Amino acid sequence: MTDARLAPRLALSDVATPADPVFSIADRPPATRCIFRGGDAARSSCSRAFAVDLPQELGSAGVGDDRAAIWLGPDEWLLIAEDVDPEIMAAEIEAALGTTPHSLVDVSHRQIGLDIRGPFAARALSAGCPLDLRTSAFPSGMATRTVFDKAEIVLWRTGDTAFRVEVARSFAPFVVAALMEAAGARRGSARNSQVITGNLGLWI
Repeated sequence: MTDARLAPRLALSDVATPADPVFSIADRPPATRCIFRGGDAARSSCSRAFAVDLPQELGSAGVGDDRAAIWLGPDEWLLIAEDVDPEIMAAEIEAALGTTPHSLVDVSHRQIGLDIRGPFAARALSAGCPLDLRTSAFPSGMATRTVFDKAEIVLWRTGDTAFRVEVARSFAPFVVAALMEAAGARRGSARNSQVITGNLGLWI
């Protein structure tokens, strides 16, 4: 029987996060995460073992049944799998790679996933992320490593108004607080803009 004291704990279990249609933040359930590194031969073998095609360049994440592979660099990927034992997943990949040079590091307990959703999601993320998050520049499906304020993150756009953020567990409360502050400020700015525009209309 698993010791309850060793059960994964949600990083934001003590944090009150927004949950409304305009802007919401949710802590994703624990998942297996590995950083994989290797050349073309290793990438091909890992793709077969992981059952997801590891992207060869910056762009859309590779996705499969409850699995994803995100390109982090020319020879580096973040592998995410839901409801999979990390030891079993690692064993399957290692068996497929054999003697092919590669590196596979389990980071499941190092970082967590956040779901950021709503019409204000991109605006809030833009407050601390240097990327152009308009859908024309960062379309649905695209994923990359970047920063939010002082924290390194992996940002994955899962829909027009939906993002997944992978961040180090210790930075998660900071990132969430900054996102909440940014969303509040930008919602206030948008309301003021509507009021000003409306008032100007009275004089035109």
